[in-house]
Amino acid sequence: MANVKVLWLVSITIPAAADACGLQAKEIGGGWLSGALGGMTAAPDAPAITVASVDARAETLTVCSKNGVSFALVPTGSVENFSALLKKIAPDLIHIWGTEYAAARTMQQAAQAAGIPVLVGIQGVMVDCALHLNDGVPARLLHSCAAQHLIDRHVPGGLLDVNQARFDTLAQSEAAVLANARHVTGRTSFDRSAVQKLAPQASYYPCNETLRPEFYTPPVWHPRTFGEAPVLLLSQGNYPLKNLHTVLKALPAVLAQYPGAVLRVAGWPPLDKGPLLRPVIDWMFPYQTWCKQLIRRLGLADHVQYTGPLDAAAMRQAYLDADLFLLPSYSENSPNSLGEAMLLGLPCVASAAGGIPDMLQSGVQGMLYGAAGDDAALSAAILQVLALPDHGTALGTAAQIRARVTHDAAKNAAQMIEIYRKVLQREGTL
Repeated sequence: MANVKVLWLVSITIPAAADACGLQAKEIGGGWLSGALGGMTAAPDAPAITVASVDARAETLTVCSKNGVSFALVPTGSVENFSALLKKIAPDLIHIWGTEYAAARTMQQAAQAAGIPVLVGIQGVMVDCALHLNDGVPARLLHSCAAQHLIDRHVPGGLLDVNQARFDTLAQSEAAVLANARHVTGRTSFDRSAVQKLAPQASYYPCNETLRPEFYTPPVWHPRTFGEAPVLLLSQGNYPLKNLHTVLKALPAVLAQYPGAVLRVAGWPPLDKGPLLRPVIDWMFPYQTWCKQLIRRLGLADHVQYTGPLDAAAMRQAYLDADLFLLPSYSENSPNSLGEAMLLGLPCVASAAGGIPDMLQSGVQGMLYGAAGDDAALSAAILQVLALPDHGTALGTAAQIRARVTHDAAKNAAQMIEIYRKVLQREGTL
């Protein structure tokens, strides 16, 4: 497919694009896109790739190239900008990575108008995320008043009803993209089921994800003698879907057997700007405030640590420094954090939500527990792994073996190239 041109639309400007176009990389996230791009460009018979993103820092349509890859930045995600991009690049195929952001539907419309085939890649399943976004949170926290909304418009906070409205909009955007999709790629039985409901007319193509390159190289995780002080790692805890609150409720049972246990949360702690602003901040961040109250009420102040946001190298080290990785989410498709932990051989405990069971066999490659909000089941699973004579080493090793197959960069790139070939053949353009 060396003579085929494929345009990727991604939701953020990845570091390679920023570097090629002389901009500063803005985000820690999106590393798996870089991994996928690296695997693709290293593949034999790879198509010519242009990676496009919407970036307001680009005043006009900007196309840059570096190391054999082209990057396109458009200032806004308008049909006009995307139509101009398609005219300039003239791709044979467009691969939209993700379904929920507004630019995905706009690009789909521009492509349809230009008669260019589109492959849609489903990442999360937003209808399920929106459904479970605030599970387990007291009803009193789910509604905010006009004054809170006024403040939020000027200084965005963490109002749960505002976030719910945002996720509902993302779910609607995803539904619109899938309703108009002819070709969809995904990874799990969970997202395949969603596609069958939202895009019954579409062909579905399975392909696993390639993760950030930092997680494929030694050193890998090794057990340590933690005694009474195991370290539990949670990769995200800033909104209810990720379920920090259930972990906090599960922690006392763990502390009863391991009094020095520590929960590390990779992210920001609740904001604290001093006593004058504290009431306002607490008012504007109800979930974080509730978690603070849980920590205080359950006597966990000395057992919960926030790391702040971590780049790939720091996140890798956080996995290596932990004794157990936790993924208690109410909804996930194929979470990259779980894949990264598995690649490093770190023992994992996760909820059996969404596509997680497709990634990890419970009792063999880690431990799954049933309902995400069941703190007793979560604490039992944690204690079961911590009590193993090898501290979960065998589980982690089995997980690593599986993850090296699931997230094999060369294999996944070859599979995606084959998907591109099938799409173009079915569309009669190859």
